[in-house]
Amino acid sequence: MEMSLENTFTNLNHVSQQLAFEGTIGQELNELLLSQKPFERSQITEQLKSQMSLVTFTNPNIGLVLYFFTSNNSIMFENSPVKDGFSLEKLPLMAKYYGISYYGPHISNSRFDNQFVLSALRKVDLPNHDDVYIYIESGLHLTQNLFDSNQYSSDLSHLILDNDGRIAYTDLPEQYRRNDIFSNNQSGMASGSDNANYWFKIKSAQGWSIVSVVPKTKYNMEINRWYVQMTIFTLFFTLIVFLLAILLWKMLYKPLNTFNREIKQFYQHSNHTHFAIVPTRIPEFDHLLLQLRSMKEQIWELFREIENKERVKADLEVEKLLYQINPHFLMNTLDTVHWLAVMNGQTEIDKVTLALNKLLHYNLGKLGQTSTIGEEVEALNQYLILQQIRYDFQFDVQIFVNEDTMNTVIPRFILQPLVENSLYHGLSDDGYIRVQIQMTNHIEIIVQDNGAGMSPDTIHQLLNTTQTAQRKAGLGIGMNYVKRVLAAKYGDAAKLDIQSEPGIGTMIIMILPAN
Repeated sequence: MEMSLENTFTNLNHVSQQLAFEGTIGQELNELLLSQKPFERSQITEQLKSQMSLVTFTNPNIGLVLYFFTSNNSIMFENSPVKDGFSLEKLPLMAKYYGISYYGPHISNSRFDNQFVLSALRKVDLPNHDDVYIYIESGLHLTQNLFDSNQYSSDLSHLILDNDGRIAYTDLPEQYRRNDIFSNNQSGMASGSDNANYWFKIKSAQGWSIVSVVPKTKYNMEINRWYVQMTIFTLFFTLIVFLLAILLWKMLYKPLNTFNREIKQFYQHSNHTHFAIVPTRIPEFDHLLLQLRSMKEQIWELFREIENKERVKADLEVEKLLYQINPHFLMNTLDTVHWLAVMNGQTEIDKVTLALNKLLHYNLGKLGQTSTIGEEVEALNQYLILQQIRYDFQFDVQIFVNEDTMNTVIPRFILQPLVENSLYHGLSDDGYIRVQIQMTNHIEIIVQDNGAGMSPDTIHQLLNTTQTAQRKAGLGIGMNYVKRVLAAKYGDAAKLDIQSEPGIGTMIIMILPAN
């Protein structure tokens, strides 16, 4: 509104310049005032009217235009009839500077119009007359649009203040009377309030001000209405965001969660466990889930294949060890029989041969099958008969086995390698080997001797090195065989431990599951 008023005053100033300064119109007006000849005055008058009509026609935002003589309050060359009693003193002065005075808003001085207009008064510079002024009013339609408060709000009113803060125009004459000083103008604030109203002010570059006034009750109602609207909008957009979140959850999070569950099944469940795929209703995700399930089944199939191959490999290694041990033992025993026959020619050969026959029948007759503790103990006795004849020193072997454990199933050929280890590594005259087998919630087998013992490094090699490494170290293949048999049969459920001190003896402890 302030910009529109400034543009209106600028337009009035521009038109007044065309009619007030020296030029064609100014010269003709001066000639008219100096001429005493009626015919000449008539011609000049027609020319002036024609030129003023051209000026007003080319400026459609201009209303009433006239020349005013202050010396006798007379009017000349008006473009429309003027109301009686025309007087500049009655007009509300808004601003005055640089020889031009701005008035308004006020009722038009045109006889046929009673609308509010803005007007300007400028002095005309003539050589011989000092009382001539040009008076111009704005167009009625332009000014009325500016002061039509209904286009902003039915509750909004306006005040226009002159350069001194005096009310030149008011929509509320009961509360803010014309020509009174606006009481809130002294503070210089752009907004404020009084007893009943809020007001908002803007000052123009020309010095006058426009004040918008709204009742506090209406203002608070408007604020509350905005609060309600913003609350409704906030709830509405919150609902939209919530619905979008649900939609995104269904479209993205739920399928991704299904992917996560499928991946967890790789290590949380066995290869025989399957869960039904919940359709995501998104073809791309459903296709990927099916591909993931297919990939999982292929991976588990590869796991089973590798597991079977490793099991067969372990069995082959055990059998290989068994075949390696038995010929080795057979060759040593036959060599013993040979030397006995050569040296003694005694009947002991019969005893050796009989024990050897029973032992070979046990070891080679049922390859790969399980045995019982009773059968293992019997085979161990036959082995000891042969060894006592073979070695030239005396040793004592004590076997303690509970009768109720004799039929317990255990892997074949695991006692003899443990006893053989005691014979080969440190046992001397007056040595003993004690074999103890008992069963509680597990099977416990202990082979103890009072031989030379072993260092911690030797124990570590027996329990942790491979077959090839043991052969290079001269440790034999018996312990490695027992170790591999237990791993193939029981996995981590069986334990093999060696406790030894050099010069004191060695104790081998083997713990097997009872079932």
